[in-house]
Amino acid sequence: MNSLDDFDRKLLMEVQRDAQLPQNELGARVNLSTAAVNRRLRRLADEGVIQNYTAVVAPEKVGYLLTIIASVEVESEQIDLLDAMKRTFAQCPQIQQCYYVAGEWDFVLVLTVRNMDEYTALTRQLFFSNNNVKRFKTLVSMSRVKVGLSVPVDIDGK
Repeated sequence: MNSLDDFDRKLLMEVQRDAQLPQNELGARVNLSTAAVNRRLRRLADEGVIQNYTAVVAPEKVGYLLTIIASVEVESEQIDLLDAMKRTFAQCPQIQQCYYVAGEWDFVLVLTVRNMDEYTALTRQLFFSNNNVKRFKTLVSMSRVKVGLSVPVDIDGK
């Protein structure tokens, strides 16, 4: 991958703010032609810098009123058992984010659920029925203060 220049970084900042901006508008904001914006965005996607374009849905507008953070400790860190857990967590639509972490816990999950009954059912499915789960801890979010996946792309790499 080539290193990112200031134009790439400016483009990435703008696309993270609003991926629906037309390329001519992006070009005006970063001082590039529409053709140059198109080439750069295609290169950034080809190189894996831009992984996906997506819509951010307000969970409460579609009936998902609770955000849950769950920490999970496993019995064994045997590779095949961890890989199986990763696959299970990745396939669960209520799990928005899953991190395999170092420290006291092995996984940290961010889930969105309709209510506590749904979360209780998920704990049975994901944790209690899995022999490799030693214990888990649940935190219930009282409010979503900041939610996002934007990555800082400082100009001049600073």
